[in-house]
Amino acid sequence: MRSDPADNGGLFLGRRPGTAPTRFRNQLKRGGPSRRRVDGCLAGVAFAMTTSVGLLCWGPIPLTCLWIGSRVSYLTGSISLGIAMSFIALLVLLMGALQTMHDIDRLWVILRRAAGHDQRTGALDRIFTVTAVIGATIFAFWFLVIHGPGSTEFSGVQVMGKTFPR
Repeated sequence: MRSDPADNGGLFLGRRPGTAPTRFRNQLKRGGPSRRRVDGCLAGVAFAMTTSVGLLCWGPIPLTCLWIGSRVSYLTGSISLGIAMSFIALLVLLMGALQTMHDIDRLWVILRRAAGHDQRTGALDRIFTVTAVIGATIFAFWFLVIHGPGSTEFSGVQVMGKTFPR
């Protein structure tokens, strides 16, 4: 047998079993131009959905987890429990968002291929990178200009009508 490891010095250099290219008996029928156009539009919607979920990871999800932690802390009177619940909620929601992004990205690849494009990989890594840069830029602007060590005119603490700089 040609793929016997004894023939090539003990190394298996051929294709692994079960990994041969898929061959169809009949040629697949391509959709018409209107069907490919609809698939392309649906792929655009899937791409926008993936980007939207990615943007949720950099603002609304962490804020929601902080709110959940504050509610738990208020209801139980335990700050430690509130912090723990915030971290647990953050872990669950971020992992859920990443899984959702992964599933939508796989759908995007299928829709792009149905639209007639030779799409072999998804865009999840690029989408996540761009949303991370956007989220970091917005946070830096908020921290440096609006709230943080930027202007003392806007970031002062007001107690009983008097403003104290931070």
